[in-house]
Amino acid sequence: MRKLFSVLMATTLSMALLAGCGNSSQSTSAESSEGKTIDKLTVAFVPSKEPEEIVTATEPLKGMLQEELAKEGYNVEEVEITVGTSFEAVGEALSAGTADVGLIPGGTYVLYDDAAEVILTATRDALSVESDDPKVWNDNKPTTGLEDQVTFYRSLIIAGPSEKGQELAAKVNAGEALTWEDLNSANWSIMSSTSPAGYIYPSLWLQENYGKSLTDLASAVQSDSYGSAMARLASGQIDIVVGYADLRRDNETKWTEEFGRTASIWDETNVIGVTPGIYNDTVSVSTTSDIMDEDFKKALQNAFINIGNTEEGKEVISIYSHNGYQVAKSSDYDNERAAQKLIQELNAAK
Repeated sequence: MRKLFSVLMATTLSMALLAGCGNSSQSTSAESSEGKTIDKLTVAFVPSKEPEEIVTATEPLKGMLQEELAKEGYNVEEVEITVGTSFEAVGEALSAGTADVGLIPGGTYVLYDDAAEVILTATRDALSVESDDPKVWNDNKPTTGLEDQVTFYRSLIIAGPSEKGQELAAKVNAGEALTWEDLNSANWSIMSSTSPAGYIYPSLWLQENYGKSLTDLASAVQSDSYGSAMARLASGQIDIVVGYADLRRDNETKWTEEFGRTASIWDETNVIGVTPGIYNDTVSVSTTSDIMDEDFKKALQNAFINIGNTEEGKEVISIYSHNGYQVAKSSDYDNERAAQKLIQELNAAK
């Protein structure tokens, strides 16, 4: 047990000492006449990019959060940013209270909503293409961002430069329908089972169009991040990658400078499938964290919204294709719950 003392100055002639006890493995807080002090705030990110890239890009977020939370009456002495080894690892950290805040997809949130509470939904730039038809995406490359803000995104099934990938893309661009045999003959990269863009919605796409799911594929490997998935696509180790619609935009430079390709990512990749819209990522908080209460949740909402309203803040959160935040509620993700339930039922029936 760690004792937390808080001193309240009643008048200049008298003083009352108030003491209380709390228990926390990671964070403590104390009341004072100047506000509340929090020893450490732990913010966890899912590994949708390379972990080192996330840590480097989000380093300025530490100071931004401290500055904005100070305006809300909280003195946060340390902000720790971590990247989970998987999407589920961040959900588990929120459940255990070892992470106070998690920037997680809707699919991960609904899986852990017994101990995680969504407080914000990310907004992102709309894209120059918005269509259910993969050929429309291919006819209008490259995909660019617009100033309009949206609270949803799509998952794309993307074929790469391998012989099989080009074969499938040629059929789509010729207006021919792909068969299950076409797709099952390819090597796929998928993400963990709670990733909306990397697993849940592509599996629903297969179910809707072919009566199959990702678990039916003859060859599907799980990648630990989208960065490694795109590296595999570039090398020809896999023929198809599934991921969020900004995936190629985010890897446009890496495609030639790090992944060894000579032609651009727009020349060598094509969309062969498009899922319905997916509600945006969340900022969720741990309901088991010792520092989390209603006042602090409100302070965090204001802090993230204010950060997203500045150019410096937008630059930091763009690592996740976020452009800002708006207040969210649990029911916003009911469609995500329905999607997860269907996936679980499909997998249980195998």
